[in-house]
Amino acid sequence: METVIDRELLEKIADLTGKPVGAFNIRKDSGCDGRQSTEHIKITSKEDKPGIDIRVLDGTKGETCHIPVIITQTGLSELVYNDFYIGEDCDVDIVAGCGIHNCGEQESRHDGVHTFYVGKNSKVRYTEKHYGEGPGTGSRVMNPQTVVYLEEGASIQMETVQIRGIDSTRRDTKIVCGRGAEAVVTERLLTHGDQTAESDMEIILEGEGSRGRVISRSVAQDRSSQVFYPRMVGNGACFGHVQCDSIIMGEAKIKSIPAITANCTEAQLIHEAAIGKIAGDQLLKLETLGLTEEEAEDCILRGFLA
Repeated sequence: METVIDRELLEKIADLTGKPVGAFNIRKDSGCDGRQSTEHIKITSKEDKPGIDIRVLDGTKGETCHIPVIITQTGLSELVYNDFYIGEDCDVDIVAGCGIHNCGEQESRHDGVHTFYVGKNSKVRYTEKHYGEGPGTGSRVMNPQTVVYLEEGASIQMETVQIRGIDSTRRDTKIVCGRGAEAVVTERLLTHGDQTAESDMEIILEGEGSRGRVISRSVAQDRSSQVFYPRMVGNGACFGHVQCDSIIMGEAKIKSIPAITANCTEAQLIHEAAIGKIAGDQLLKLETLGLTEEEAEDCILRGFLA
């Protein structure tokens, strides 16, 4: 039975209010809390390990598949494998995300491995939001791993967001782009308290005419720490751009290590990184408009992470 906590978590991580339209699989506390396939998107349970297979038929366009995960039990730890098989000439949205409500003293943890096989000329928009809450002292841990293989002319727009409340996370992402394929990854991350976050990302531009872009924005507050290691590898005539921008506050620590590797004279690769605090003149301007210092700070941070 769905509870108020369930509904609030699903709204925060997947923008769901009520039953999803289209294909969906809702995972709650290591079990299936609801599933629906459609004519063009089939969802089945794996037989050899925890997780699901999502198969999108050739030519599927304009459909959305929701696969959120929620954990409401303290002490629960799980490792889940989800594989996506996207046919040719598709245009679909996939909405994932994980929310943890921990009200106890033990660690609650979700590790998820998502692997995408995207067919020729298909377009995928993938959104993944993470959020933690609850009055318990037990930690909330999430370690997502995402692997994407893009065939000729395929593309993925991947947006990953850590809203707040995650005590520890390690994010591993690998994308391999075939001929004429494109990967755009937007990562937004907030840490506070004593939280830690690591993001290890590799975009391999394998095929001729492939393109890759990484946009990372983060805010580290209090005593939290973050490490970013985005890498762009050009193995042919391609274009890649890595951009990392971070705001550091309090006693936080941020390490950003963008890297580009060209294995072909026709590869064009760019990287840039910036870490800094909120500018005093920005705060002053908002305060003259009637905001308190705290309100002005919050306004700037929300705009930066938008």
